[in-house]
Amino acid sequence: MAGSRRYRLLCPIARALDRIGDRWTLLILRDLHAGPARYSDLKSGLTGIASNLLTDRLQQLIDDGLAIKCDGEHGVTLYALTGLGARTRDVLFELAMFGGRFPPDEDPRRPGNLRTIAVTLGVACQRAVTPEARFEAELKVDGEHFTLSVQNASVEMRYAPAKSPDVVMTTSYEAMIAASEGEISLDRFQKDHVEIVTHTPGKEAELMTLLGAAMTLFANES
Repeated sequence: MAGSRRYRLLCPIARALDRIGDRWTLLILRDLHAGPARYSDLKSGLTGIASNLLTDRLQQLIDDGLAIKCDGEHGVTLYALTGLGARTRDVLFELAMFGGRFPPDEDPRRPGNLRTIAVTLGVACQRAVTPEARFEAELKVDGEHFTLSVQNASVEMRYAPAKSPDVVMTTSYEAMIAASEGEISLDRFQKDHVEIVTHTPGKEAELMTLLGAAMTLFANES
């Protein structure tokens, strides 16, 4: 953010907003929590952002030490969070919980991709996980693939297919939103909107228990 646009206040909230308060910046951070991304991945997910604005916001995140450029496969340039950028995870989750208290606008636009769900669902699972849970799951949400890794009371959710999942769950984005906002029951969500393929017996129960606890957290907080 240019110096003239800073608050210049002796207040930590103002200093945070100097770095992440511009329009689109938090949504870019949100999508980077799903894992390193190409510029085109971010552009397609952030429906409505202008190319020059995305370029500007990414450069500002780099300048502020919240993101870096790195090399992916075949020399592709990726953007990824730094350790400091990763600390915005709980901020984004609390914003999601607060935003859930308001109805969506009429005819809301669907995200261009579903990287958006990784940080909120990942944090909700982290807050709900129990020490004994241990599995790797692949979530297929409207054809997009996520890996949910759980071990040692730690949860990681990435926008990528799982390498060797214990269980694979297929569902839809709309059904997940409906269940997390309490519009449908968890029993109905599991019965009518979920398909499970189990590779390690018993792990499907661990997955659904964790997702149920995470969605209950959403429903109770929003």
